[in-house]
Amino acid sequence: MKRNPSYRDKLLELAHIYKISEIQNYIKRKKNLTTSQIEHILKKNKVPIPKEFNVGFFEKNFTKPLSKAGKGVTDLYDGTTKGFGRIVSKTGKGASGIYDGTTSGISNFFINLWKGAGAAGLNFLNIIPKLISTSYNFITDIFVSLFSSMYETKFEERRTGKIIGTIGYGVVILVIGAVGYTVIENYKSKGNDFVVEKKEKITKEKKDIIKKKETIVKKEEKDKSKKKEIAKIPEKKTPKTEKSKDPSQVKELILPNLNLKTETVLSLFEDVEYDLKEVRYQKRVKPIYFTQFPKDLDEIKDVQLKKETFIKIVLPLVVAENDKILNDRAKLKRITSKKMTTDKEKSWLRQKLREYKVKNSNIEELEKRMDIIPVSIALAQAAKESGWGTSRFALEGNAIFGQWTWTGQGIEPLNKGKNQAHKILRFPILRASVKAYKNNLNTHKVYSTFREKRSKLRNRNRKIKGTDLTDTLDKYAQTGKEYTKILEQIIKQNDLSDFETVQLTNSVVKKELNL
Repeated sequence: MKRNPSYRDKLLELAHIYKISEIQNYIKRKKNLTTSQIEHILKKNKVPIPKEFNVGFFEKNFTKPLSKAGKGVTDLYDGTTKGFGRIVSKTGKGASGIYDGTTSGISNFFINLWKGAGAAGLNFLNIIPKLISTSYNFITDIFVSLFSSMYETKFEERRTGKIIGTIGYGVVILVIGAVGYTVIENYKSKGNDFVVEKKEKITKEKKDIIKKKETIVKKEEKDKSKKKEIAKIPEKKTPKTEKSKDPSQVKELILPNLNLKTETVLSLFEDVEYDLKEVRYQKRVKPIYFTQFPKDLDEIKDVQLKKETFIKIVLPLVVAENDKILNDRAKLKRITSKKMTTDKEKSWLRQKLREYKVKNSNIEELEKRMDIIPVSIALAQAAKESGWGTSRFALEGNAIFGQWTWTGQGIEPLNKGKNQAHKILRFPILRASVKAYKNNLNTHKVYSTFREKRSKLRNRNRKIKGTDLTDTLDKYAQTGKEYTKILEQIIKQNDLSDFETVQLTNSVVKKELNL
C-alpha cells in the first residue's frame, strides 16, 4: 500500500475528480499553484473540501517533551512512596482486625500503626540531613562562583554558607509544614469516613437505593457526553438578512473527518429527526453529508438498523449528485434552445463536453449522457460493493462502489490473481466516490446500453426506475447476469424503489462547516 497522500495531493485529486479546468490548465502550463490557491479555486467551483489537521508539530514540540518530563516525575514519585507503601500494607492488616471485632485485632492494629509511624519518622529524618547537605553545598557553590565572577574577587565561603544555610532552613521548614498539614488533613478526612462506616449500619434496602442512584447518575453522565460530542459539530446559522424563519428551510451539514462513532451518528440522526419512514412517505431527505463511514459500523448487531444507518448516510449523497446533474441538464436545454449564446455559455458547454467525454461537440450525445443514475441502483450497488459500508475499501479509502484503477491512488486487494495488476480506487471523501461512480456509468463505453435504454425511457416521458435498468449493468462485475440478479434482489428486499423520486429538502443554505 502506498503512503498516505499529502493534503495538497488530496486537493489535486479532488480537482481531477471534479474536472476543474482552471487547475488543469495551470498544470498543463507547468505553473505551480500553492495549496491556498488550489483551495480557493475549489471553493469557487463549490467543491467540498475535507479538513486536514497537522498534528506533527504539536506531537514533536509539546507532547513528547511533556511525556518525557511526566515520566521523570512518575519515577520520582514511585521512588519516594515505596517506603510508605510498605507501611500502609502493614497497617492494613491491623485495620482488617477491627472488622473482626476481636481485642487482639485492635491491639495489633495500633501496634503496627505505632511501629509504622516510627519507621516512617526515622526514614524521613535520615533523608533530611542528606537533602539539606546536598542542597547547601550546591547552592553555596553557585553563589560563591556567581559573586566571585561579578566582582572578580573571592567571597568568604563561611559567610556565604551562613546566608544560604538560613535561606535553606527556612525553605525546608516551609516544605515540612506544608507536607505535614496535607497529611493531617487527609488523615482527618479518611478517619471521618471510617467512623461513619462503623457507626452507620447500612441495611440491604439502603444499598439497593444507593445502587439505583449511582445507575441513574451514570446514565445522565453518558447522555451528557453524547450531547457534548454532537455539540462539537457546529450548526449553521441563518443569514442575518432573513427577518422571518421559514420552516421549510433546512441547513446543509457537511460533516468532516471527525472519526465519529456509530452511537454518536445514531444520536445525531435522532436529534435532527432523520427518519427513513418519513423519507419514504414525504419523498424529502435532509442534506446531511458525511465524509466517511463510522469505523465501528459493523459492530451493530441489528442487521436492519445497520442497513438503515448505511442508507441514511449514502442517500443524501446520491440525491445531491442527481440534483446537480438535473440542474446541468436544465441549463443545457436552455442554452441549446437559444439562437445566440454568450462566451460564458460556450465555455460551459466545452467544459461539459470534456467532462462527459463527448467527441465532435455532439450535443445530442451529451444530452444522452448527462442524466441521473436511479437512486435504487446506486444504493443497491453501494451496498453490494461496500458490504453495507463495512468493507476495508469503504473504511480506508471511502470506496463505496469498488471501482478499479491501474494508474491512480488505490488500495491493494488481498485476494487478487497473479495476473491482476489493478487496485481499488480510493477517494478523499464519500461524495467524491459517488461523483466518480456516476461519471463512470455516464461515460464508459461498456455502459452504452444502460444510457441508451435510459434515454428511451426519458423520451417516452416514463419514470426512470432502477428495476428497468439493472439488466444493462452485467458488465459492472465479472459475474455478469448473476450480478444484475443480486442487484434486483437487494432493491426488492429493502424497498429501495421508494427512494427513486426523493429530493433534497427545499431552500438549502449551502455552506461548509468550518472546524
